[in-house]
Amino acid sequence: MILSEIIIESNLEIKLAVKKLNDIGSRILIVVDEEQKILGVVTDGDIRRWILKNGDFSKEVLEIMNTTPVVLNIEELHLAKKIMKERLVQALPIVNSENKVIDVIFWHDKFNTIFKEEDDFYSPIVIMAGGKGTRLLPLTNVIPKPLIPIGEDTIVELIIRKFCIFGPNKFYLTVNYKKEMIKAYFKEKKHDYMLKFIEESIPLGTGGSLSLLKGKIKETFFVSNCDILIDADYSKILKYHKENNNKITMVTSLRNYVVPYGVINLSEDGTINNIIEKPEYNYLVNTGMYILEPECLEEIPEDTFFHITELVDIYINNGEKVGTYPVSKEAWLDMGEFKEMEIMQNKLL
Repeated sequence: MILSEIIIESNLEIKLAVKKLNDIGSRILIVVDEEQKILGVVTDGDIRRWILKNGDFSKEVLEIMNTTPVVLNIEELHLAKKIMKERLVQALPIVNSENKVIDVIFWHDKFNTIFKEEDDFYSPIVIMAGGKGTRLLPLTNVIPKPLIPIGEDTIVELIIRKFCIFGPNKFYLTVNYKKEMIKAYFKEKKHDYMLKFIEESIPLGTGGSLSLLKGKIKETFFVSNCDILIDADYSKILKYHKENNNKITMVTSLRNYVVPYGVINLSEDGTINNIIEKPEYNYLVNTGMYILEPECLEEIPEDTFFHITELVDIYINNGEKVGTYPVSKEAWLDMGEFKEMEIMQNKLL
């Protein structure tokens, strides 16, 4: 990582800081003054808190930056690992005697391990693997979507391996389309995690197959589509869910969309009121990963095609807490279509 890529000024708009974080994938930006002295840092966590406050993205990063960041003097480099573990930071700015930033240590690059803020956790994980993958036809006429290779592994194995980093969890794979092929693949595959197949007799949608888990899951659990990867600390997401007493937490991603034309606003009589040139809009979009409380299973109808978003609507209408955990655009990889699958392969390989 080139230091100049993550250096910004305090008057930069938050939306541009988000774009920069997404473009370089560093999870941290360092805010400096005219003399390159550190003023603060902006992390994906600061962005997340701003999103949850429904903050204005046209504001300057001065509004969200951490003005008391953890930094390390160049003469104390030998303490880097200890300080990063104690202060729970994945990126550590290095400063000289004048408080000017001269380097940044990134945990993964320096120590070649996954950084985990929380201890290992146990949580059942349900992976929805029963769909036909129609957006990937004709490929899925031959091979079911969960077994599509991404490099040397299948997409479903990549999902499982990501969860295994954070604890010895039990996996439930809901299957329907080409289920015998999926079961045969895992039967021949050696693995050190617990895996149980939940077989649909008819297509039940993204949520209907959860009804087959009533009485089987008694703890807070994750649900994931079989065509996504989320690069995040799952233990932190689980902790956030529990601390906020949510019934459901939806993992979302912030997306920025630019209309490449002048947008016309009309007055009531049909005349042009004003023109907005190439307006930008920010949206939180559903990634396809959720955390649910076990009692949610009781709300799902049996033998009925049912989307998990319908369950979300039920809880919202009943006044129950449904929360969101935003991740960056770069943290969400989707292979639901050929273009997205190519992007995923390029990034992972």
